[in-house]
Amino acid sequence: MPSPAPSSASTASAPGATIRALRKRAGMTLSDLSERTGLAVSSLSKLEMGHISLSYDKLMLISKGLGVDIARLLDTASDHAAAPEARGRRVVHRAGEGLRVQTGSYDQRYLATELLNKRFVPIVVELHARTLDEFFAEFGTFIRHAGEEFAFVIEGEVELHTDLYAPLRLKAGDSVYFDSEMGHAYLKASDAPARLVAVCAPRGHDESDALIETFAHAAERREAPAEAEPAPASTPSARRKAANGAAAKTPSGAAKTTASRRKR
Repeated sequence: MPSPAPSSASTASAPGATIRALRKRAGMTLSDLSERTGLAVSSLSKLEMGHISLSYDKLMLISKGLGVDIARLLDTASDHAAAPEARGRRVVHRAGEGLRVQTGSYDQRYLATELLNKRFVPIVVELHARTLDEFFAEFGTFIRHAGEEFAFVIEGEVELHTDLYAPLRLKAGDSVYFDSEMGHAYLKASDAPARLVAVCAPRGHDESDALIETFAHAAERREAPAEAEPAPASTPSARRKAANGAAAKTPSGAAKTTASRRKR
């Protein structure tokens, strides 16, 4: 999967600094976090230093390993102490800016990541998956997370699939507001590019665990085939086939076996 392409070096290093601060606050070493996430210590170190980009899969695994909401990893400040409610603050992103994270189904840009204590998380999403089979191949099932969600289609056509309603076709200018605990999936509904603005409003940091679990498990499913080693032949017939295959690859060995049989 392609790595995120943050808009600047400072944006790329910011999540790493936040991860480092949260890890140290939890009293964890890099080895501890490695055991919890399955990511190599060297990779975690490079992520914290901002030397490599943070993909969405890794973001979800690390948020799960640290036991924090994914939104906290997207805060650029390293000090996450509780702060009084701010007044009159703002943040501006130009076109193409924001923290970019990608999966096979979605290409997302998280906005206003430098603001702490946000009431909601705004995301610009470009859709890639055309069918539920494609979506389920990546995530296993529908996405669901505590809170509410709003989506406004800005380009193309989108189909919103849920586990309670028939598919809903949305065109540019259409919007939908729904309970995000209902299983849901956004699909690209035509050949043309499809983009939407999604706003996720969790009811609390602790209630986003379901979303984290969903993405973490999807990442594990995608990575498992590449890392798994071939299973050894366990049945007599399988062992015979493996032996025959090995003999076929080594003509000299086969010749020696034949000669030995003739002597007998």
